[in-house]
This record gives sequence, C-alpha cells and structure tokens, in this order.
Amino acid sequence: MIYGYMRVSTVGQVKGNSLEEQERILRQNGATVLFQDAFTGTKTSRPNFNKLLDILEEGDTLVITKLDRFARNTVEGIGVVQHLLERGVRVNILNMGTVDNTPTGKLILTVMLGFAEFERDMIVQRTMEGKSIARTKNGWREGRPPEYDDTAAMEAVTLLQEYTYREVEEMTGISKSTLQRLKKKYQAQCCYERAEMV
Repeated sequence: MIYGYMRVSTVGQVKGNSLEEQERILRQNGATVLFQDAFTGTKTSRPNFNKLLDILEEGDTLVITKLDRFARNTVEGIGVVQHLLERGVRVNILNMGTVDNTPTGKLILTVMLGFAEFERDMIVQRTMEGKSIARTKNGWREGRPPEYDDTAAMEAVTLLQEYTYREVEEMTGISKSTLQRLKKKYQAQCCYERAEMV
C-alpha cells in the first residue's frame, strides 16, 4: 500500500505547500490513502501523522512531497525514518528521492534534514531580528493592530452603560471579549485617577 502524508502550517499556506497541491503531487506519485495535519512544524501534536505511523506495515511505502512537511528537526526525522526502514517501510520524500537502508541513504537523509532545520532556524532568527528593529520605532505594538482607535474604544465602553455586550458588538464591530477588556481597563484607570485626586 502507498500512503501519502501532507501537512500545512496555516490555512492559507502559499502555493506549493497547500493541501490541494500536496494532494495532487502525492496522487501523481501513487499514493492512494492520504493523511493530513494542519499544525506548525514546531508543534508536537500531529495526531494523524501518529495514526499513519501506527498503520504502516512491512512492504508499504510512505510518500511525502517535501522534507519540511515531514519532520520538525534532524534528530526526529532520522529517528522516524530509521524506525520505518527497520519495519520494512519504504520512505519516498519527493524532493530528494527514496530513502533506503544503506549508509549512503542515511547520509543523504541526515544532510537534507540538517539543511531543512537550518532553514527553519534562519527564518526564526530573521523574524526575531525584524521584531527587535520594529521595537525601536515609535508607535510599535506587539500583535495585530487594533481595529479601533482610543475614541472609538471610549465610545464603545460608554455604550455599555445602556446596551448589552452583544448590542454594542453589533453597533461598533468590536468583539465582546475586547469590550470586556476595554471596560476593565477604563474602570481601572478611573479608580486610579480618583485615588490620585484624593
């Protein structure tokens, strides 16, 4: 049996790594049963991948489009492939070929996994450097920018004196959880300002 495994990190992953693209490539390469996960490569929870590992038997083939869809790091990747090879399962990583249980096959796998891990680490490093530079600029704020300004936030909190959270959410477009946070924030500020005046 030829099994295929595909993974995306995000729902709108770029072309080439999308589930649809991976499925098309896997089916072209003979995979008849497909498993998929939608988690980042750095997270440990990949339930469907674990199910697939339990199902694979001697004589089966596991097909994966790219190395970075397969393992989070070099050590894990080598361990999984070695375990599968010992069970008699062939591993075909399409961007590098079929990994066999020979010294050359193991060397190729180790080098490729090392490069994949290096590339991930470089992306993380560049992201952290970009955030460090951004933090030095005026007006920088961690996370998504708010969809409202201070005036709209104050008006929304004022509306809560007469309307329910749901009604204010419909009027302003500010979510209930955000309204609750804003209300607590402004109540805390008011208490602080009163205390300063005493």
